[in-house]
Amino acid sequence: MTANQAPRKAPERVIDLAAARQRHTPQAEQLVALLTAGDPLADAVVVELDLYGRQARQALDTGLKGGLASLDDQPSTAITALLKELEATPSWVDPLTLHRGDVVSQSVPPMWSGLCSITSALAHTYASPAVARLLARSGTPTNTASRSLVETAVWARQIVRPGGLLRGRQGYVATAELRLSHARMRAMSLTDWDMGAPGLPIGQLDMARTWLGFTLVAYRALAAVGIQISPEEERRLYQYWSYAAHLLGLDERLHKGVADHAGARRLQDLLDSVTPPPDENSRALTAAMVEGQAHAMAGAPGITLPEEQLSALMYTVLRQTFGEQASDRMGLPVPATPDLMPLIGTLNRQARHWQALFPASAREAHRRALEESGPDVVPRVLRCGVRRRQSSGAGPSQFPAA
Repeated sequence: MTANQAPRKAPERVIDLAAARQRHTPQAEQLVALLTAGDPLADAVVVELDLYGRQARQALDTGLKGGLASLDDQPSTAITALLKELEATPSWVDPLTLHRGDVVSQSVPPMWSGLCSITSALAHTYASPAVARLLARSGTPTNTASRSLVETAVWARQIVRPGGLLRGRQGYVATAELRLSHARMRAMSLTDWDMGAPGLPIGQLDMARTWLGFTLVAYRALAAVGIQISPEEERRLYQYWSYAAHLLGLDERLHKGVADHAGARRLQDLLDSVTPPPDENSRALTAAMVEGQAHAMAGAPGITLPEEQLSALMYTVLRQTFGEQASDRMGLPVPATPDLMPLIGTLNRQARHWQALFPASAREAHRRALEESGPDVVPRVLRCGVRRRQSSGAGPSQFPAA
């Protein structure tokens, strides 16, 4: 059985199919068809990697970095098909956009990108019980969240850079690898699914949640700290991330036509209408992720806030991002420390206002954002995760970030 086959009816994962059909027909019917959909190309590659071993892995690595034409021998069927799809750039992609990279995300100071974008995107992913249940099997929440923070931050940094998604570049290769890691997780989850677990984890709908996490959700979190973008910037953002969705293997029916936040909100509303509320795994992973990020950022160069205030700031941002009702379901506490959001929002709005008035200032900020990675929290996240794993006796994580 492959990951795109359904051994039982898809509505098992739907919490209120009748209401979804009434509100979103015919989109709801289309969504139900994707509840048990995986990524046939990537799923087949995982099978071939297991079957042919090192030779297939080497061919895939060489093909991703140098292209299918760089291989002396024709690789196996599934690897060939995947490379051909990745290299067939859709007609709607503007090559100049790929060379420039995600210019909107590049304009965000690295500190706010880590504090707002990464944490909100991961929290949005963890809110899916199907994903959280699968990730919970990989180790302790601290271990899993630490690993997710590192891998997500590195991946996001690679794909937004100028030329990052061009064939063979780091972002392109990393996105293809992330797609295959999703396929690996699906393959490992099929046994549980056949035994009655509802819905296919890391299928098309969960992949769509990840995509929305780095577009709609991330920029809702950034808006909470005064970093807002214009309608034209929204258009550029979704134009770039639509190509990222293509590389990730996201079904075009989910992202085609999503050209701004309004379209993304409609997609999120549709996904939320058929997704069960967060469970204990969701809440544990989110809490561990915030704790890990706050610990890693505290004391890093350029960061003056202590760990407690950083944690409170992240929870405040997350609560404003998801709203009170959803935040309560996600177990996000109401911080007891003084609310710094009004001051932070004012300072960020003023900075972006002056950058808009003086293009030279905007170019300088953009240059610094590209050249500087901001506070390098990756080693601190790793040390935090290792230290806590050792104290708990937990082993290494089996899964990468969703």
